[in-house]
Amino acid sequence: MTTFPLHSTETAPEASKELLNGAQKSIGFVPNLMRVMAESPVTLEAYQTLMGLFEKTSFSATEKEVITLSISNVNGCHYCLAAHSTIAAMKKVSADLIDLARNGGDFTDPKLDALAKLTRSIVETRGWPEQALLEAFYAKGYTTANYLELLVGVTMKTLSNYVNHQANTPIDEAFGG
Repeated sequence: MTTFPLHSTETAPEASKELLNGAQKSIGFVPNLMRVMAESPVTLEAYQTLMGLFEKTSFSATEKEVITLSISNVNGCHYCLAAHSTIAAMKKVSADLIDLARNGGDFTDPKLDALAKLTRSIVETRGWPEQALLEAFYAKGYTTANYLELLVGVTMKTLSNYVNHQANTPIDEAFGG
């Protein structure tokens, strides 16, 4: 079994140190996921870049968390479910919405429901979502730009989910671990 180190700014490869310091400054601590990713500076930079780009999308804070939780649910990533549940609560997303996204439920808000179902379908079908779900997404006012931005979120979360699967990343205390 391969063990993935949990780097600190002292033990990380040189090219990861600045990235970890940036996380410390912006978040207040270095999440274990980033500590694992620090083993490969390119991976850590890719993840942080994708996170920054996803934050720039036109989705609301609630929509972003529905997306990240829906992806992590389908991929079975316990670390990201814990982390994004905490982040969603910090962003004032209701506990009911967090629970629905974490567990793949149906949303009473038709727009969020279309978003969550399409997100899950994209992940489940490896990018070949059901046509009816695409049509429902567009019928609720989303655009092709939104679809492309959704793929940025899928890419970001797939990277982190897959890292966590192999690293068995311990859940940070800040995320309930």
